[in-house]
Amino acid sequence: MVRKQALVRTALGIALAIGIASASRAEDAAPVRIGVLTDMSGMYRDIMGPGSLLAAQMAVKDFGGKVLGRPIEVISGDHQAKADVGATIARNWFDNNGADVIVDVAQSAVALAVQELARSHNKIVIHGVTGTPAITQEACAPTAFSWSLNAYAISAPLPKTLIEAGLDSFFFLAADYSFGKAMQDAATDATNKAGGKILGSVRFPQNNPDFSSFILQAVASKAKVLWLISAAEDTTNALKQAKEFGVVQGGQHIVVPLTYIANVHALGIQNVQGLSFATPFYWNRTPETRAWAEKFFKQHNAMPTMDQAAVYSGTLHYLQAVVAANTLDGLKVADEMRKLPVNDVYVHNGSVRADGWLMHPFYLASIKKPEDVKEPWDYYNIEKTIPAEEAAIPLSQSKCPLVTQSQ
Repeated sequence: MVRKQALVRTALGIALAIGIASASRAEDAAPVRIGVLTDMSGMYRDIMGPGSLLAAQMAVKDFGGKVLGRPIEVISGDHQAKADVGATIARNWFDNNGADVIVDVAQSAVALAVQELARSHNKIVIHGVTGTPAITQEACAPTAFSWSLNAYAISAPLPKTLIEAGLDSFFFLAADYSFGKAMQDAATDATNKAGGKILGSVRFPQNNPDFSSFILQAVASKAKVLWLISAAEDTTNALKQAKEFGVVQGGQHIVVPLTYIANVHALGIQNVQGLSFATPFYWNRTPETRAWAEKFFKQHNAMPTMDQAAVYSGTLHYLQAVVAANTLDGLKVADEMRKLPVNDVYVHNGSVRADGWLMHPFYLASIKKPEDVKEPWDYYNIEKTIPAEEAAIPLSQSKCPLVTQSQ
């Protein structure tokens, strides 16, 4: 009887060991999932959406399709530019092994909600275009990164250059939400420091169809620059109506810091020629950016926006950091993301600061005259390189606790 019981225990032990080994092998073989959380159906669809999903898929393919011996899957979710929807998707992904990292996000309220979930779950989130600087300031997190731009980066460097060119008075037409306020605050501070004059400002609601009264106020102010702080369809509507009122023909200069090539294409270059802005990416800037963009175009029938290029770069860098960390543990991967240089079509010799901000240059750009366009989508003149240090909020002014801890 004793010998029989011993044999049973041995058999059970072997079965348990086999079960554990099988479970371990199954876990090891489980795919690494990259979640592209973006606006697939709303006003930001053309500047991120399906193009961001494609960019992440291209990064995975260029990386080789596997990491740590496991296949890589790219999944997607539509946050509809709503914080509650985005948070629900992110929570489900994190709680049910749906995603090891989330990329894109972009819309500020969604980004802040998702970032807090990523913090609590020890997961990585890589933001593309996100207006609020809080992502890398008050709300910064060890596992969160800002890969493209924020309100400061595309607002603060511009006034000095414009004032030096004689465009020294401004009228702000700004979206009435956190993104608009952050951009106006950054531009106002930079304008005052550079000796410019602010002759007026007005706020408008998101998804605003009629800008006529606001534009008339800007014209009446006699400001040399109409500074439009908006995104997506609001930008399209405002620029169409500015053309109808002859703003540029009347001698005023229009600046739209947040300009997407998809919006320029939709509007038609004849409607936006001379427009000035800052951008971290332009598809036709170098032979390398052009080659990558042409691959993207063949699958998307549109050239990549700066947000989509950032998604490609951030996804690729994440996978490289996973290899360096030899784990999917969020904090360890985040450490490697901060250590490794960023080299790809989006940025050369970029580096990630303690606050999660990717240090990379921006480019002062303007829209070409129609007669200067030599091929479809070739709309930008790159006027000047803005060094990474000028486009980033100085660490000496940082409100991120991680910066204080690292000093």
